[in-house]
Amino acid sequence: MRLIIFLVLALLSISLFAQRKPIINLPSINPEKVGFNQDSLNVLDDFIDNFKQRDYRALIVIKDNKLGIEYYYNSFWRKHIHDIRSAGKSITSLLLGVAIQEGYIEDLNQNVYSFFPKNKYPSINEDYKKVKLIHLLNMVSGLDADSDSSNTPGNAGHWIDKDEWVNYLLSIPLVRKPESKWVYADINAVLIGAIIEERTGMSLRDFAKKHVFDLLEIEEFYWYTNASNQTGAAGNLYISALDFAKLGYLISNKGKWGSKQIVNSDYINSLINENSNAIGDYNPLADGYGMLWYKSKRKFGTKEIEYLWASGNGGNHLVIVPEENMVIAMTSGAYGNWFPHQRAYLILGKVIQALEKNE
Repeated sequence: MRLIIFLVLALLSISLFAQRKPIINLPSINPEKVGFNQDSLNVLDDFIDNFKQRDYRALIVIKDNKLGIEYYYNSFWRKHIHDIRSAGKSITSLLLGVAIQEGYIEDLNQNVYSFFPKNKYPSINEDYKKVKLIHLLNMVSGLDADSDSSNTPGNAGHWIDKDEWVNYLLSIPLVRKPESKWVYADINAVLIGAIIEERTGMSLRDFAKKHVFDLLEIEEFYWYTNASNQTGAAGNLYISALDFAKLGYLISNKGKWGSKQIVNSDYINSLINENSNAIGDYNPLADGYGMLWYKSKRKFGTKEIEYLWASGNGGNHLVIVPEENMVIAMTSGAYGNWFPHQRAYLILGKVIQALEKNE
């Protein structure tokens, strides 16, 4: 009996070790060696572990190009993939930078109409000659679409279940002049995905796998792609918390993974610095928005920091803090609620303060 128990424990240890294998170009390190106070992290770990809601999944922190924190909760582990919801929009933005790096797209001032041949897409609206890539990225396209209003023809409820949705999306007209108003709409990210697909001849899912995911050793993921090989670029991406963090690391490391420049560095600079306060009070945790990323400046303890972040329903956040050379990934399954976003903000503050206490 003891021999059986020993063998089971040994196999379990081997399994866990396999899931914690070293990551190429992202070495693990004791968090204290990159400036964290371990006592503060222990308090944070207990704080998360004692949440009444059992929906929290993981907290990953990459600091100074090293994996410093990798905490999992509620039966989730390194290999488990998770729906990050609208944080997938920010990943689509990152992939646009890859498409520029690979020479498929020239610049952000190209108009949407120029990417879609009229003979292939006869429904394309002439209004798209006025809509530029940068307008889509900043949610100021002016298209008649609003994720919070089902009455608008571009609302996802009118097209997300279609086997082919690009022809429908290209028929959506302008309802206002581009840049005149910020409106949160899934159509913006999906059109960016469609542009990448049109130029590369592959789904956004397959483009991501070939040009990014395989290089970052992202082996397990799911990204919804319809029957016409069009990927849901506004979300629908299931990925592990660690792999979520790796994608954020590409931004903090100026588009490089090891010695390879995966994302155009100029594009990364634009992604970090593009910031419009046209978002208004849509999200109380954000001060601005740009390139499908939220932008904020907040004070935690005595430290005031500027950061950009991806946000997905349920409390899925990917935070980049350039001045600290730090990436924070948080995954949670509290879909349909506001509290997980407030909770993520609270955890972010505790991570920042854990650094402060070691200064």
